[in-house]
Amino acid sequence: MQQIFPEYRSMDLHDLHAGLTLDEGRERAWLAIDMVASFDGAATVRGQTERLGGEADKVIFGRLRAAADAILIGAGTVRAEEYGPGGGSAERRQDRVNRGLAPRPQMVIVSRSLDLSPEHRVFSDPEHPPLIVTHGRAPADRAEQLEAVAEVVRVGDAAVDLPGLLAWLPSRGLGRVLCEGGPELNGSLLEADLIDEVFLTVTPSAFAGTASRIVQGLVELPDRGFALQSVHEHDHELLLRYRRAR
Repeated sequence: MQQIFPEYRSMDLHDLHAGLTLDEGRERAWLAIDMVASFDGAATVRGQTERLGGEADKVIFGRLRAAADAILIGAGTVRAEEYGPGGGSAERRQDRVNRGLAPRPQMVIVSRSLDLSPEHRVFSDPEHPPLIVTHGRAPADRAEQLEAVAEVVRVGDAAVDLPGLLAWLPSRGLGRVLCEGGPELNGSLLEADLIDEVFLTVTPSAFAGTASRIVQGLVELPDRGFALQSVHEHDHELLLRYRRAR
């Protein structure tokens, strides 16, 4: 592996972002997103990301999960990617504790419709249930079913209030949030100008087709500028880190 920017140096792959801890938000949670895409812009292949990322992307995926208080994820991505409870290895949990974090990040699932089966594997660890965030008009019967396997909170009336959610999370000790998508959730976060940092892996692949981009929305937004922080390369994969230029 090599670091290309801000300065060139050779390095071991497993030193990539070693010891990283995300910034902690105060008035609202700090939000980073972690995504992978082919160089022609595909964020999924046949609805999943599994075929996109290489070895370096898997390393940074683990590093970022070890750097956050909470993992924010859309319910559609939970279903498509067959998410589990996300415990991490014993080594990763100890590393988090050594840096002042809880042993495991809190899974926070955003769902407008609460279309999640209580039997889904994301609910398979009763000692670490996810937090499901929905809105005031979400179906009460589905909420009641999911409350048996998760904590369900309503933030917003007719839709999930994402700024309100990020303002509330630090009160739960969740001031560092990593969003893993999907593209529609990323689009809503970008529209509300809530994304502080982006970690993007660009893979040496092209798929064409109609796959979504890493951020998907119904409206074209004014420019949300980001400043490049670092560039790493491993086996023709580029690992890019950006911060919002406010």
